[in-house]
Amino acid sequence: MAGIRAARLDRSPRLQRVLELLSDGRWYSTLDIVIGAGVCAVNSCIAELRANGIPVVCRRVGRERFEYRIGSSDGRA
Repeated sequence: MAGIRAARLDRSPRLQRVLELLSDGRWYSTLDIVIGAGVCAVNSCIAELRANGIPVVCRRVGRERFEYRIGSSDGRA
C-alpha cells in the first residue's frame, strides 16, 4: 500500500499556514485549524506535515473532538 503523496512544506502555502498556527506549541482543535489557517482537510494537512518531518501530536478531547499541537504528547513543545 502506498503512502500519501505529501506536498513539500517549502512549496505549500496551505501547509505553511497550518505550521504557523501550530508553531506556538498550544493545542488547537480541528475547527480552530480550519478557521485559523483557512484549510478544509485538517487530517490531511497534519499527515502531510508529519511526512515533512514536523512532529505533530494529536489528542482526543471528548467523544468526537481532536486537538493538535507541535511537540510531544507529554506537554513539552
